[in-house]
Amino acid sequence: MRPTDVRTGGTPPGTAAPARFGPVFIVVAAGVAMSNLDMFIVNVALPEIGDGLSGAPLSALSWVLNAYAVVFAALLVPLGNVADRIGARRTYLLGTAIFTVASALCALAPSVWWLVAARVVQAAGAAMLMPSSLSLLLAAAPPERRVAAVRAWTAIGGVAAALGPVIGGLLTEVDWRWIFLINLPVGLAVLVVGPRVLPRTPLASGGGRPDLVGATVLTIAVAALALGVVKSEDWGWGSVEVIGSLAAAVVLAVAFVVRSARHPDPVLPLSLLRVPVFGTATLASVLFGVAFAAMLLSTVLWCREVWDWSPLRSGLAVAPGPLMVPGLAIGAGPVIQRVGAAVVSLVGCLFFAAGLGWWILVLDADSGYAVGMLPGMVLTGIGVGLTLPTLIGAAVSAVPPQSFATGSAVVTMARQIGVVVGVAMLVAAFGTPNGPDETLAAFDDGWLLTVLATAATALAALFLRRTRTP
Repeated sequence: MRPTDVRTGGTPPGTAAPARFGPVFIVVAAGVAMSNLDMFIVNVALPEIGDGLSGAPLSALSWVLNAYAVVFAALLVPLGNVADRIGARRTYLLGTAIFTVASALCALAPSVWWLVAARVVQAAGAAMLMPSSLSLLLAAAPPERRVAAVRAWTAIGGVAAALGPVIGGLLTEVDWRWIFLINLPVGLAVLVVGPRVLPRTPLASGGGRPDLVGATVLTIAVAALALGVVKSEDWGWGSVEVIGSLAAAVVLAVAFVVRSARHPDPVLPLSLLRVPVFGTATLASVLFGVAFAAMLLSTVLWCREVWDWSPLRSGLAVAPGPLMVPGLAIGAGPVIQRVGAAVVSLVGCLFFAAGLGWWILVLDADSGYAVGMLPGMVLTGIGVGLTLPTLIGAAVSAVPPQSFATGSAVVTMARQIGVVVGVAMLVAAFGTPNGPDETLAAFDDGWLLTVLATAATALAALFLRRTRTP
């Protein structure tokens, strides 16, 4: 690692004054919350976006979610690598600027594909600010508080998941374009205050340029996978189009791994995956991303399509689950110290699966919210609060300080790939049902697939038991 340059005010991780952590956390939380809110706000506004953009169907609207998630996942590691080289502070501010401008472009969208393109630009900005945000927090935190800082960073996402549907519902009641315009004042505030309070981080030395070709290959591979799954009902699982899309995804995925093994600065540093804790937690993050994305979108669609609730009422209905996350994300740290990451993750998966099981067994069109949906929201919220921060904390804590941004980018990339698969899987499971009975059956099918993804997460997380975790 290159020695810290005193003239630039560089500060190695953990040596920043503890009092400085508060202002850094506030500025970082603002940017991270902005990018996370945009993911959860869009879920509740999808029907209005479709109506406002020439009645676009769910299969097309899913790309408003998936285009963001695919590009975000593919660029996280290259841009996390950039953050390690040019500094997390500079990368975070540049990412915030790009995200803010792209939000304005989203608000101006005249068609669904304009919106998808603007979401791609948004994703590039988010891919810059997210890994660098964690690096900034870790740089400002003393070594003994780094695990707590990771959990606090994860809790920001939980708060965003809780507030996103509610804020999205409020704004959509006015006009769905406001869900993007709301980012402008937040982004501008970060750009004004950030340069004054954010620390400079040590720079990684050596290496060449980030592998943008590899990022492109990964983007096309994940997009091809999502396309094949989303269009499976329209085209048929045995059709040339679906088989060709899935085959292309496999071939490109293999090419991506081969390139990552040979490139000096790959999108996916395979050496990190050989670290037992990191590799296992990353695999579990992919699987839990599938379950989490499918669960969240399904609950919003249930409120909107089955109960015909307004965006605001739907957002309020979803909020109790994510509200469970921040407290658990921060408070579970001592429990992990005593019993280990494997046990906490497994318990979290059991809660999450129990919530899904409740919906399968109890929830129907005539059941009330308090009896039908709320218990499942609370149980899945507990599951997310126990599982997601534990997996991220276990993974990031396994990498050296000069690779914090890259390590956090890899595990976040893994989760985002899972999100793409989860949304595609749910859209495929729903299909185009005819009548109330087929609609209810489609939701049960989607939740059953989500339970299977949760079970796979629990199985992967069990292998964390074989290694020491923070």
